[in-house]
Amino acid sequence: MEWQFLLLVIGGILFLTLLSGLPIFVAFLIVDTVGILLFMGGLAGIDSLVRSMFDSIGIFTLSPVVLFTIMGEAIFRSGMASNALDVLERIMLRIPGRLSVVAVSAGAIFATLSGSALGSCAMLGSLLVPDMEKRGYSKSLSMGPIMAGGMLAVIIPPSTLAVILGAQGGISVGKLLLAGFVPGFILAALYLTYIIITCVRNPSLAPMGETATYRTNLGRDFLIYVVPLGAIVLAVLGSIFTGVATPTEASALGATVSFILAACYGRLTKEMVIKSATSTLAISTMILMIVGGSVAFSQLLSFTGIVRGIVELVTNLSVPPVVVVALMQVMLIIMGCFIDQIAMIMIAVPIFMPISAALGFDSVWMGLLMLISISLGLLTPPFGLLLFIMKGNAPKGITMLDVYRSAMPYIILTFIGLALFIIFPGIATWLPRHM
Repeated sequence: MEWQFLLLVIGGILFLTLLSGLPIFVAFLIVDTVGILLFMGGLAGIDSLVRSMFDSIGIFTLSPVVLFTIMGEAIFRSGMASNALDVLERIMLRIPGRLSVVAVSAGAIFATLSGSALGSCAMLGSLLVPDMEKRGYSKSLSMGPIMAGGMLAVIIPPSTLAVILGAQGGISVGKLLLAGFVPGFILAALYLTYIIITCVRNPSLAPMGETATYRTNLGRDFLIYVVPLGAIVLAVLGSIFTGVATPTEASALGATVSFILAACYGRLTKEMVIKSATSTLAISTMILMIVGGSVAFSQLLSFTGIVRGIVELVTNLSVPPVVVVALMQVMLIIMGCFIDQIAMIMIAVPIFMPISAALGFDSVWMGLLMLISISLGLLTPPFGLLLFIMKGNAPKGITMLDVYRSAMPYIILTFIGLALFIIFPGIATWLPRHM
């Protein structure tokens, strides 16, 4: 049976199940079961499905998913993040579009502390949007920067999606985490440059407002509320970069430091610990269930010859290899308009990574490009999750179309950044090479 027909059958079943609104784990499980019954030995293959699911979620490289999640939960629920945000706002008091700049800057900083795009966007939206509305900020400079700042958590380490992608794609998780550091901050710089130039050209889009007076010393507050959070970044990225710890050990260290800091601030309450643990359990269970269902999907694609057929087809195309890379990113961005980011990884990695290897590309570079394209899926209409979170935090009268328009400049800037990283791979690979 030709691989093209098998791809049509398997892909069609997966597309229909995802489109039906079923949970992603259930969609993969249905496809796996049907595929095994039809193409992999019938009922005898079901035992193999169950074993592969349990084996896939028991691998050591997925441990940072849980630990990074609880680290971010502890930082947000203890109030450490909001205290640091207040200090950052005071530092940027005279910058045009101050609150928009704070949104992107805080998104980049909190990305190094939590790895949660949705959590960062929700927190920044609830804290900044009411103040922006009060000061008369335009829609594009109030909602857009918050969504862009939240998106950076997918790229800047520690990123839970980077851990999942690395584990599924056979990429060094430590190197993939470090690969996102420089590109993530380059994207942040692009967003900030756009905001400042826009506000200088038209100050009415982001009025400065009245300058508040503060009773406490800025330098003292910076040392108390911002510098200690740097200990978490140092604990995670420093230990990975120097080789002192593996990503799993570094994530455990970061989680421990976050709880120690919460205790030092007097915020380590029973309620805070329970809420952090409960939220972490829910998020981690969802992710691991999807991973379990998708591993069998990868095996199905390999067993039926679909991956081999696609790799041969792509490698025989008479186009430059970089064009193939660009087309893969376009496919990911289109997928992101309709399906969840984890599902994108599980569907694309088994196909894209063999193609990348056949073309001789660096796996870390390819993983980083995929992360950026996947992060765009959080912002692209009609179903980007950050768009819906922003709508939930937006003032009354804001339509979904307003949210889409607010995100558009930052989608374009991210496209520019993605093109830059495709043309100059060294931007992504320089830091991992020095591990």
